[in-house]
Amino acid sequence: ADEATLVAIDGVGPIVAESIRGFFSREQNRAAIARFREAGLVPEVGASVEATSDAFAGQTFVFTGTLTAFTRDEAEAMVKARGGKASGSVSKKTSYVVAGPKAGSKLAKAETLGIPVIDEAAFLKLVEES
Repeated sequence: ADEATLVAIDGVGPIVAESIRGFFSREQNRAAIARFREAGLVPEVGASVEATSDAFAGQTFVFTGTLTAFTRDEAEAMVKARGGKASGSVSKKTSYVVAGPKAGSKLAKAETLGIPVIDEAAFLKLVEES
């Protein structure tokens, strides 16, 4: 969509429109969206997140650092759609910490507690296999 079309949407101004266009102009983002669709994650307007499988049941994920393939909200939605939980803090109950560039104290705490730390690619592989 062009900027004028996006700005016509309630709540979208020129800055948000530019951000949306920038996001979709990056090949890595379009590829990530294609992978999400292939994994069965297709957002519906007004849809709430409901579990589509229980592959992550009993597991808690924490996201830290900069995520490049998706937003934190999108990542958390993928976890919840598979029956898992997303948390904002690391504890001994954490199953995985997904760490992107510039990860900070959450990464250090995960390493101290012996929590498995994976990158975005490994997380996407878990999602695709679920």
